[in-house]
Amino acid sequence: MEVSVMGSSQVNFGRNDLGCREAVNCSFTKNLVVNISSSLKNSKICVGQSVKLGGKCLSRFSLKASGCSQAEPVLSKNNRNPKQTDGVKLFVGLPLDAVSNTNTVNHARAIAAGLKALKLLGVDGIELPIWWGVVEKETMGKYNWTGYLALAEMIQKLGLKLHVSLCFHASEEAKIPLPEWVSRIGETDPSIFFKNGSGQSYKDCLSFAVTDVPVLGGKTPVEVYTEFCESFKATFSPFMGTTITGISIGLGPEGELCYPSRHNPSKMNNHRGAGEFQCYDKYMLSSLTQCAESNGNPLWGLGGPHDAPGYDQQPMTSNFFKENGGSWETSYGDFFLSWYSEQLISHGSQLLSLASETFHDVPISICGKVPLVHSWYRTRSHPSELTSGFYNTANRDGYVEVVEMFAKHSCQIILPGMDLSDNHQPKESLSSPELVLAQITSSCRKHGVEILGQNSLVANAANGLEQIKKNLSGVKEMSLFTYQRMGADFFSPEHFPAFTQFVRNLNQPELDSDDQPMKEEVRVASNHLQMQAA
Repeated sequence: MEVSVMGSSQVNFGRNDLGCREAVNCSFTKNLVVNISSSLKNSKICVGQSVKLGGKCLSRFSLKASGCSQAEPVLSKNNRNPKQTDGVKLFVGLPLDAVSNTNTVNHARAIAAGLKALKLLGVDGIELPIWWGVVEKETMGKYNWTGYLALAEMIQKLGLKLHVSLCFHASEEAKIPLPEWVSRIGETDPSIFFKNGSGQSYKDCLSFAVTDVPVLGGKTPVEVYTEFCESFKATFSPFMGTTITGISIGLGPEGELCYPSRHNPSKMNNHRGAGEFQCYDKYMLSSLTQCAESNGNPLWGLGGPHDAPGYDQQPMTSNFFKENGGSWETSYGDFFLSWYSEQLISHGSQLLSLASETFHDVPISICGKVPLVHSWYRTRSHPSELTSGFYNTANRDGYVEVVEMFAKHSCQIILPGMDLSDNHQPKESLSSPELVLAQITSSCRKHGVEILGQNSLVANAANGLEQIKKNLSGVKEMSLFTYQRMGADFFSPEHFPAFTQFVRNLNQPELDSDDQPMKEEVRVASNHLQMQAA
């Protein structure tokens, strides 16, 4: 194993770091919005203009100049670990491409200014995606953590907490592929990737059927992921349990525990369809064949359902998902859907197990993400959930076994889509994100599994912030919420003021008389931000 940790943080925050309680929407916000948004849109390193703080609008800030390189958060007299009134910690995700393919920090100055703005708002911590394809890019066992160490240092110096997402998938949005050596193996053995019924492969993550098969240079993916996690643990040991408080393990496409059933290779998604079953690579077919033969029905192992619809076909028009008398309710349907779901659960269990075992002696939480598959939920067959790997229908609760898996490994579950409401879904999709969330939450409550919430995309859901607030107050099992994610849209004038108000509504502590900012503290904060923006 070879580890490179050359270099250090590319941004020096200096000696005057800031802690705060709450911010207001004022000229500081507007100036910061303009500068950061412009910087990220143009992918520049330098923000480009000075950020000025107007003293009159900081009456709710509590600023503290510090003589050391790491900030101490402002503490109340009665509680040295103050929380939001509802007890939910608030994190914000960094951009997916915060670290480039060449392992350098993208938009470093803009990220630095953005982190400081979030600290001023009273955000508890930051989520950082760490990509397999960046760290272990060229050769198996050769790791380069340089860019991610730089960001961890930035976050630590501000006194913010850090949640790390270990991403074992590729991202088309962030233009981050799988490791080069994995792609080369895939060229000679394309069946390490998922394949649909038309023979089209999904190459952004490995097939669940190879999780424990030695397809990566004589090693299984579980072994490779374990070594990756061990290198991460050793490299970031100075941050563990202090700055780094949680780790999520990537479980599939987009980091979520599901099949890539909704990724239409034709790029013609129109939200009419429910996706396609992804069970046609040779390893999945081999598993299906063995299961069918042991069941006494070898013909059932020849492939997926022949009467299932295509990506953009209405699922209710197919015989498989038909509301009454559909194949999903037959003995064959039960056999196939059970096998398909078991492959998903087995994969997820192995990855949660390796994460729990690797970090068992570190005081951090371990979690994984389960998608909120809400299209066609108001039907009996729940076709979108079935193609995604969740055997959840009107006759069967498919999330119990998923939650039980998380409970078995003492892991938390991340649920995205907390900003989605039923009223803003297309009527023709028979969707209900609120009912899916309620069903999964009920299982979590029963099995004692904590929930970490997330939104979908910035400004993507109408009245999304109001829906988040509703869920934060209504889901008692939620201990942390991560708002996704920092970027040009996040810091835009159309969004950032609303987010500022959202944070203010979550965090309303009583201020002591000595918490009011002094002119000197405002001057230090102003000079500090101007220096970082220059």
